[in-house]
Amino acid sequence: MKKVELKNVKPYKAPLHFDCSTLKLHGKEESGIENYWMGLSHFLPSGGAEYAYEDSPTEKIYIVLEGEVTVKSNTETFVLKKWDSIFIAPYEGREIINETNMPATMLVVVNNIK
Repeated sequence: MKKVELKNVKPYKAPLHFDCSTLKLHGKEESGIENYWMGLSHFLPSGGAEYAYEDSPTEKIYIVLEGEVTVKSNTETFVLKKWDSIFIAPYEGREIINETNMPATMLVVVNNIK
């Protein structure tokens, strides 16, 4: 077992993200996990992530813990509210935006490709 206390977690710069704070809670370096990593993202109003094209081979799960975010693909738009989650398949593009005037917090789980 490996306990991770939020006060000890270091922020990291997530590519294509803006007006947000990202923290990596678990991963190979943080807790020795081999198959996935887990992060916590705090999005300010109008914050988010630019469209990430269909070149990512990873599976992703987003779970909104507080607030609301909008996740867009080329063909669909989903509004995720507190406790809603979404699965993003490998090679599926997506954009994230907080379209509200309140901060939003999202748990992110991403598999590690071997």
